[in-house]
Amino acid sequence: MKLSVVIVNYNVRHFLEQTLLSVYKAAEKTETEIFVVDNNSVDDSVKMVGERFPEVHLIANKNNPGFSFANNQAIRLAQGEYVLLLNPDTVVNEDTFEKCVNFMDTHQDAGGLGVKMIDGSGKFLPESKRGFPSPFVAFCKTFGLSNFFPKSKLFNRYHLGYLDINETHKIDVLSGAFMMLRKKTLDEVGLLDEAFFMYGEDIDLSYRIKKAGFENYYFSETTIIHYKGESTKKGSLNYVKVFYNAMIIFAKKHFTGTKGSLFILMLQAAIYFRAFMTIVSNFSKKALFPTLDAIIIVVGLFFLKDFWANYYFKDPNYYDSSFLWFNIPLYTLIWIFSIFLNGGYDDIKSLRRPARGLILGTVLLAAIYGFLDLQFRSSRMLIILGFFWSFIAILSGRIIHHFIRHKNLNIGHTPPSNLAIVGTNEEVNRTMSLLQNARVNKNIIGTIPPGEKDNTKSSLGRFSQLDEIVRIYKINEIIFCSKDISSEKIMNAMTRIGPEVQYKILPEKSLSIIGSHSKNQSGELYTIDIEYKINNPIQRRNKKLQDTFLAFLFLIFVFVLFFFIEKKYGFLKNIFSVIFQSKSWVGYHPSEELLWKLPKIKQGVLYPTHAFDLNIKDTPTIERLNFFYAKDYTPNEDLSIIWKGFKHLGR
Repeated sequence: MKLSVVIVNYNVRHFLEQTLLSVYKAAEKTETEIFVVDNNSVDDSVKMVGERFPEVHLIANKNNPGFSFANNQAIRLAQGEYVLLLNPDTVVNEDTFEKCVNFMDTHQDAGGLGVKMIDGSGKFLPESKRGFPSPFVAFCKTFGLSNFFPKSKLFNRYHLGYLDINETHKIDVLSGAFMMLRKKTLDEVGLLDEAFFMYGEDIDLSYRIKKAGFENYYFSETTIIHYKGESTKKGSLNYVKVFYNAMIIFAKKHFTGTKGSLFILMLQAAIYFRAFMTIVSNFSKKALFPTLDAIIIVVGLFFLKDFWANYYFKDPNYYDSSFLWFNIPLYTLIWIFSIFLNGGYDDIKSLRRPARGLILGTVLLAAIYGFLDLQFRSSRMLIILGFFWSFIAILSGRIIHHFIRHKNLNIGHTPPSNLAIVGTNEEVNRTMSLLQNARVNKNIIGTIPPGEKDNTKSSLGRFSQLDEIVRIYKINEIIFCSKDISSEKIMNAMTRIGPEVQYKILPEKSLSIIGSHSKNQSGELYTIDIEYKINNPIQRRNKKLQDTFLAFLFLIFVFVLFFFIEKKYGFLKNIFSVIFQSKSWVGYHPSEELLWKLPKIKQGVLYPTHAFDLNIKDTPTIERLNFFYAKDYTPNEDLSIIWKGFKHLGR
């Protein structure tokens, strides 16, 4: 056996399917065996591999033992002269295996090999070639010097930015996304270190390969797509913690004395620095518009107070100072919170949501006003004037922001992307059918045959004219039918046209169209899979807020409600479980059989079955009720179930 391909998968079924299809094509030119190790995915990955790729050696773990452990499971069974560790969110060229194996055969000093990688937008990924993270190298990366001086041999030794990406080089570190290893080298230096759960294992193994006297190569003569961002969130605190802790494990293992202590100290400082920057970045993204809206409201109310005092009461000192420290903060918080509840900060392109939030907030303020102490009842007119000011100013701000960013006034109405499909008539028709079934709204401009013939009315031109077609027809998105066009041609087109266009691929016989435009974000998927309303961020947030509100309400009236509840102690315990968010008032009914893979939610005190005064034990019925609860969820559904199953809230 020449080559053993090892793919470790965790909940990226659609991307794994595309990866395996590309691996099958590449394996036609090289004697290859394929291993897939699944780390307890819940997205039917194991079932998909078993049904679509029965020749694959499948290892289905019952837990998630980590990336290194899973790779080692397959490596121990591998029979190939070479072992390729490959990510499940990659696409390899048809000639990738052949070219890489030939290079390894002719370079006996090579212990490991990496290749040129591009992301889903066609941009080169700098981690295709890396240097060892010495203290100074890590310092430059952590504090951004490598980004400021990308071509510097001094400051960007982490990504070796001074090396030509179109030439083959000896490098220090291979990327775990594509890591071809000589089996004899692994026998000598050992397998992946299982102390690394995720990240760092590729650096550690690369270091040991070099230390044993072998070379690691960056091979530029073949390219793969690495979508990235599919298994981890790059902008999360967890990523910062896991990545830098992996670097600490590496430093403790390979560096001793003053150098090792300095490296570890610097990495620990980097964890706090990057964590702080991540918190600031994430907070600024989420808090920017609420903060701006709050400033608009506060400034408006401040000037409206003076205006109304002078205009109506003819007394500039009419309003007490309490208006500044009590009324303005109260009005602002209620309006901002109401916009938040109505999803006004989830979709900045929407004018309807902030408008609805301001209206409902004003109604709430009007209701609260009558309950305020007399000294805080400044004037109902200021609430009305504040509403009109906020309505005009906030919505105008949204329009101005949209115009600056998109150079048009079509806010609230996002025109469908101009889409072109590359493929034969058969695959083009299949693509359009999938788009229709997935309810994807696109402006399909036309098609491009994969060859050089142009003999159909809907054809926009020949494939060799793709660059011109994109410019002339202002194409925003291209779907490639991989049955009709090689991975090499797809990657060449992506690299040539650039990241201004979004790219997706329809794998052969697949029901999913896959793409990812940024390495820092999860990929975009067009599929006929069921859409669950309970997955909607607004619905999830409203469910959590409703749970918390009801829990505090029940706590206030707990002694009265005891008369209606069967199990008093259980009811009190459930109230605090919901307050501390370990439970929800309503969740799925537990079932031994999983007919549908439903979105995860918290364990429920009540189930959808409590909406009926029946003892339902039939598994298919229970599963259907769970399914429809997730698919058609609204907070009102929870209220209905709680009302009908009220006496069981102490379960």
